[in-house]
Amino acid sequence: MASPSVPDVAALKRDILAWGRELGFDAVGISHIDLSADEAALDRWLALGRHGEMAWMARHGRRRSRPAELVPGTLSVVSARMDYLPGEAAPMPEVLADGGLAYVSRYALGRDYHKVLRARLQALADRIGAAIGPFGHRVFTDSAPVLEKPLARNAGLGWIGKHTNLIDARTGSWFFLGELYTDLPLAPDAAAGDHCGSCSRCLPACPTGAIVAPYELDARLCISYLTIELDGAIPEPLRPLVGNRVYGCDDCQMVCPWNKFAQPTRVPDFAVRHGLDRATLVELFAWDEATFLRNTEGSAIRRIGWRRWLRNLAVGLGNAPTSPGVVEALTARAEHPDGMVREHVHWALARHGADPVRA
Repeated sequence: MASPSVPDVAALKRDILAWGRELGFDAVGISHIDLSADEAALDRWLALGRHGEMAWMARHGRRRSRPAELVPGTLSVVSARMDYLPGEAAPMPEVLADGGLAYVSRYALGRDYHKVLRARLQALADRIGAAIGPFGHRVFTDSAPVLEKPLARNAGLGWIGKHTNLIDARTGSWFFLGELYTDLPLAPDAAAGDHCGSCSRCLPACPTGAIVAPYELDARLCISYLTIELDGAIPEPLRPLVGNRVYGCDDCQMVCPWNKFAQPTRVPDFAVRHGLDRATLVELFAWDEATFLRNTEGSAIRRIGWRRWLRNLAVGLGNAPTSPGVVEALTARAEHPDGMVREHVHWALARHGADPVRA
């Protein structure tokens, strides 16, 4: 990057923050690029193997915690936040309490957030360029080795809670983050302070005990990792704990008292699609691959592919109340050609006391 000459950097910063709000972001802030303390925490997390099979976390090395190594010339980062909680979605506790329903994490009920945030961040970059001329920048939305939560914290958008998600005191934690790396010498905002206090509701709320200590997450136990990032078999001891969560998990956010301030999203793209907020496990398990691809077009869910989708649903069906419909649905896929899917289906049938051959 070759840093442009900006006569009034303070005015430009004010404009950037205002333009970000005009483009639909719920909050925008500026951070510096010193993440040395967070780098030490990342190194420890990787050394403990808590990233599981996410090998890229280690492969990217220090570029994640050193923005100027990822994008040479970076001087400051614009962090932006967009609320995603769909107001019309079925109540989360009701879905989780009904073992026949499939729980999909609230962030994945609508359009893929990568597409929405990336387009608006690029529009912000274009707005800046129109005002000052060409400048060095890169747009990121969970799409590169970026420590987005520490950057957002340093930009004043919230603090990293004990469940390791970012929390804003005014609106809770149901939001996406995106970044604009720039070669602009913008003054950073004040970092947000921690307001978790003595509260630790999120720790016991985690179904699998993945929050192993305050501010420490072991991804290998996290249901979001197990149902999304993990490519192989879900460890058998963890399957009963997954319950009916077939894509991600929101339990730690559900119990966070700061989320009483959360507001429904203003973004139509994040509205519920295909009734995924209250679909049954049997209904979703009946999708063939073409239906899966059609109904997940433009959705974050598509990235896990049909086989992982079936794997997750098989686990949910194994945990569902026993019924002829559940057993029939599982039996229909007892001889699925994919070995991983087949093994999970057999496990689920055994949970219902059904022989995978004779059921």
